[in-house]
Amino acid sequence: MNRLRTLLGLGVGLAVVIGAAWYFTHSGPPPQNRGGRNAASQAVTVGLAPVVKGDIPIVDSALGTVTPLATVTVKTQITGQLVEVAFTEGQAVKKGDLLAIVDPRPYEVALQQATGMLEKDQALLKNAELDLARYEKLVAQASVARQVYDTQAALVRQYEATLVTDRAAVDAAKLNLVYTRIVAPTDGRIGLRLVDPGNYVTMGDATGICVITLMQPMSVLFPIPEDALPAVRKRLHAGATLQVTALDRAQKVELGVGKLSTTDNQIDTSTGTVKLRALFDNTDEALFPNQFVNIRLLVDTVKDALVVPVAAIQRGQPGTFVYRVKADDTVEIVVVETGVSDGEKIAVTKGLALNDQVVIDGTDRLRSGSKIRVPARPVAAAPASDRKDSGARTRRGAGQPAQSSQ
Repeated sequence: MNRLRTLLGLGVGLAVVIGAAWYFTHSGPPPQNRGGRNAASQAVTVGLAPVVKGDIPIVDSALGTVTPLATVTVKTQITGQLVEVAFTEGQAVKKGDLLAIVDPRPYEVALQQATGMLEKDQALLKNAELDLARYEKLVAQASVARQVYDTQAALVRQYEATLVTDRAAVDAAKLNLVYTRIVAPTDGRIGLRLVDPGNYVTMGDATGICVITLMQPMSVLFPIPEDALPAVRKRLHAGATLQVTALDRAQKVELGVGKLSTTDNQIDTSTGTVKLRALFDNTDEALFPNQFVNIRLLVDTVKDALVVPVAAIQRGQPGTFVYRVKADDTVEIVVVETGVSDGEKIAVTKGLALNDQVVIDGTDRLRSGSKIRVPARPVAAAPASDRKDSGARTRRGAGQPAQSSQ
């Protein structure tokens, strides 16, 4: 009897467990709640942007090198002891400014010697010319032989040639004396001093005295691909001035805005690029010789193009396409043709119309016909003055007695 009761108890318990399992498996939430959650899960939250009209600059980017228009190593043109250095390192100089002095005393003596030789030969010429005049009269009177007259005439010509040499020697001595004062051959900024006063300098010295670099204006050399060259040359031949912007390595600080000066006359076959030169006023000397800079060359600007953010453009099996928003808050795939881009926005030449809405965020969860939801924008807080006025009105309203309706 006890065994029978035990079996009956186990059977009833098993039946209760099976019934409970079936109930929880086949039962669900009320129909109205289930439908609401499904609808919410099907709507994809996305970011949208309108198709607008705008200008898109056509820009070529490159890495450039700051290259001065003039870099001059100042050297002596004579031999002697450097007795004075008249510049300081880093000084800005103008063409003709005194930089250094070589001992002028040997060249002053040489000038005096050349001048003395010139005066001596001038006296000899004068005496020979007087003798020639006397011989000319004597020949006319047949008092001397014609040969004596001819010999004297040749002597006069010899002294005349000697004077030419003497004058050249005097000029050379004067020029050497000028060279004892070493002056700046160009405008620019002086670098470090390469020789100290007291040293013996010669024309063969390789280092020179200092180096002058022209800082204003400054040029930048940079390469562009050969495929980009025709557009640049077309604009230059049309007389356009192409703007060039120089940025630092991080492309955050603008170092200067200049203009394209010229292009090289040949393409580098090893790289497939051609070099261009841009000129900058560099009044603040932000561009420094041999500095590496990022260059942006503004080749042209496309006006009034239909523009969308680059993030809206998708590429896949249909080709290049966007998700366009329909009136019922669903999206459709629209194949488009694109034009130029500045990295942030891109021109659409076919497929979209002005004010169309396209998806720019959340495209990875979309397909044609997907339902979308745009995040609600937070309501902006009222200005403080408005809040004060509103509070005052509220307080005044609370203090007034209520009017009874008639």
